Amino acid sequence: MGDKATIADSFGPLLRATLGPRPAVSFEFWDGSRIRPDGDSAGTMRVRSVDALRHLVWAPGELGLGRAFVSGTVDLDGDIFLMLRALQSTAPNDARLGAGAAWRAIGAARELGALGRRPPRPPEEARPQRGPLHTKRRDAAAISHHYDVGNDFYRLVLGPSMTYSCARFVPDDDGSLETAQRAKHDLICRKLGLSEQSGMRLLDVGCGWGSMAIHAASTYGAQVVGVTISREQVELARRRVAEAGLSGKVEIRLADYRDLRGEGFDAISSIGMFEHVGSKRAAEYFDTLRALLRPRGRLLNHAISSPGGSVMRSRSFVGRYVFPDGELVDVGEVALAMERAGFEVRDVEALREHYARTLRQWVANLENDWEQAVSLAGAGRARIWRLYMAASALGFEDGGLGIHQVLGVVPEATGNAGMPATRRSWG
Repeated sequence: MGDKATIADSFGPLLRATLGPRPAVSFEFWDGSRIRPDGDSAGTMRVRSVDALRHLVWAPGELGLGRAFVSGTVDLDGDIFLMLRALQSTAPNDARLGAGAAWRAIGAARELGALGRRPPRPPEEARPQRGPLHTKRRDAAAISHHYDVGNDFYRLVLGPSMTYSCARFVPDDDGSLETAQRAKHDLICRKLGLSEQSGMRLLDVGCGWGSMAIHAASTYGAQVVGVTISREQVELARRRVAEAGLSGKVEIRLADYRDLRGEGFDAISSIGMFEHVGSKRAAEYFDTLRALLRPRGRLLNHAISSPGGSVMRSRSFVGRYVFPDGELVDVGEVALAMERAGFEVRDVEALREHYARTLRQWVANLENDWEQAVSLAGAGRARIWRLYMAASALGFEDGGLGIHQVLGVVPEATGNAGMPATRRSWG
């Protein structure tokens, strides 16, 4: 290109200002120019168009970068886990640009022609909703955004178990995701005290595609009511129940937990549901579930947590593309909210290493059948799932994210909770 400046020449100072002097990944730009690390590269970030920079100009930070990735104007070529970890480890702790760097960024953007029109937002993006958080209508829209993207796409990612929550890998098992998900369901059934002979009545809140309900009914003889507000989940869950020959034992309802009134249950499972409730609705949530349980009834709340809590803001990638209005509540606050609702908290178990392993298998499923995933859900949606699942796996590995099963019981007036003396009964 002679003496003419390349994209890398113009972009390099800005890149180093935001990612540190020695980025651990390579960068390749649309004119073919490159920026390489001093040592080994964890992979290549390909910036395919000036629109990638326009996304960052119009929405600086995480949201703009997310839009560039979802639109395909930025791509990651290599082991996504290594690349994300490398970028995380080399970026400065304070990602804000100083005044000098900010002016250089504006100059570089002008030189590259990135100060023009606003690029269109990717169609997969959820627009921020108006009105109070966690109304029934707003929750239904948020749930539909995430879960109603195609049952076949979820089957490809999740595998035969169709279970969208942390698995539990037992050392002596075969290590497969399907076996680990079955082990998780079985652990929850044992914690809830389900018995093969008793025909206990179980409520599964946020039942997904019915996997927990099917396991509890087929293995422990439970009479199960599963509720979800995802229409696509209801359709497939009912079909799976019928195919398992369990229509007389499992009922799947399209219903919000706030509509559950006047029924009695011996046990309640809430698996991967509480993240959609929000801390301000936690009291209402646990009060509602408490009112549905008979004396000595148990609740197992299985949910992602974050030390100190974390709200998925609308300017974040996860808040805009993955879990609109989602919130991760500190496990201590969860236990306290359960106690205030009248539960006696009897057990808390952390499973974060298991979730990291689960997510890595989901990413492998997606990458191994990438073309089919794109044909089912579109390239943008497939990109979203690849990035958020890989980043989440790293969050569970480094402790930034946690996941806990909190077991509560409703004691009788005498104080009898009907609980075993030790954990031995559920292993």
